[in-house]
Amino acid sequence: MLKRNILDSIGCAIAALPAAPFAALRDQFDEYRSDGTCTLIGGGRTAADQAAFYNSALVRYVDLLDSYMSPGGLCHPSDNFGTILAAAEHGRASGEEFLLALAVAYEIQCRITAAVPVMAKGFNHAIQLAISCAAGAGKLLDRSDEQIANAIAIAAVDNISLACVHAEPVSQWKGFSPGMTGMRAIYAASLAKRGFTGPSSLFEGPSGLVQMLGQSIDVDWSDDSLEAVKLTVLKRFCALIHGQPVLEAVLGLKHEHGLTAEDIKNIRCDVFQTGYDIAGGGAFGSKSNPRTKEQADYNLKYLVAAAMLDDKVGPDQLEPERINSADAQLLLRRVEIHPDDNFTVSYPDQLNARITIKTRDGRTLAREQRGYEGGLGRPLSWDRTVEKFNWLSEPFASADLRNAIVETVARIDESPIDRLTTLLEAVSPKAVFQVSHPGIQ
Repeated sequence: MLKRNILDSIGCAIAALPAAPFAALRDQFDEYRSDGTCTLIGGGRTAADQAAFYNSALVRYVDLLDSYMSPGGLCHPSDNFGTILAAAEHGRASGEEFLLALAVAYEIQCRITAAVPVMAKGFNHAIQLAISCAAGAGKLLDRSDEQIANAIAIAAVDNISLACVHAEPVSQWKGFSPGMTGMRAIYAASLAKRGFTGPSSLFEGPSGLVQMLGQSIDVDWSDDSLEAVKLTVLKRFCALIHGQPVLEAVLGLKHEHGLTAEDIKNIRCDVFQTGYDIAGGGAFGSKSNPRTKEQADYNLKYLVAAAMLDDKVGPDQLEPERINSADAQLLLRRVEIHPDDNFTVSYPDQLNARITIKTRDGRTLAREQRGYEGGLGRPLSWDRTVEKFNWLSEPFASADLRNAIVETVARIDESPIDRLTTLLEAVSPKAVFQVSHPGIQ
């Protein structure tokens, strides 16, 4: 299953290559230091910390990455991928060592997320990401226990991130914050090797995390199982995880009744409280006027409208031209979002939604969605993940290169990590291949 998630992360990263921020990052790398030990997905090499930032940001950008759900919030475990990949390449690790370090990072981030409602207390999940990235990177760079402890403390104390990064107007930094966290974490692991120490009071000491969060962080670290990946969920649609059942329901009604946007009088979406707060106009702000990619993928009104208009929600639906088009802006104003108490009680074990469409000819059409493909009840299979990978990467890689990446990930524990990074370096940073894949249907 971890291999499945690795392939999913790579597909997400490749799909983000043409986005403008990554050209800007490359310009910055060229200005300061253009060579290094680590590969940039899409070509080029740089230092390990900058590769961690760049590749982590690629994975996050199109908002199709994996998630781990808990009652107090969520995290995206594949936010670890870019940093752990950079540490593996920098340390000349084997694929098996990379796989183990990534599993450790997944485990740490998910266990802390399960133990502490970080987002409910006003903080972003970059806090536990700093800890997991530093631990995984330190493991790959062969640091001692003491050095890894110092790397964790250094990385975490300077990554106390606030949940307001998700609030309206949602900024570009929402997607780049995890990359900065990874950049600092791998750098911290190098500082620890050189004798830098971090605050040992990070957790239980005065003004530490326990005091800041107002509760103990009760995790049984004596349990050395690596099962967290089995509790991760994947996405079909370019949208926050809370929107996956909503979009599946919208497309189900659309196809069942042959609806077009012209048929719609209004659409009502009932969803659990967290989904309403983050993406429906609740605690995180109004969703009536999305204009940017970052606002659109956190906006259930726009996402519902895009699905109804385009019959899909992929990277193309997050382009500024599509978001600001007259038909999308007009239709989203006929979408209303409401919290539902019954759905709230079931969250996060179940992500449920109800879509009710009133048509111009007087019909009322409704669909209640229990779960979604990619969730724990219907996990995305390896074959479906390969299909998603091909959909996302087809414009940037030939069929032979895509097949080689899939095969290498499937057997990543049998070869050096540079076999994978060599293939990722060969991916084009621009769309140069003809697209025939319609998406993951």
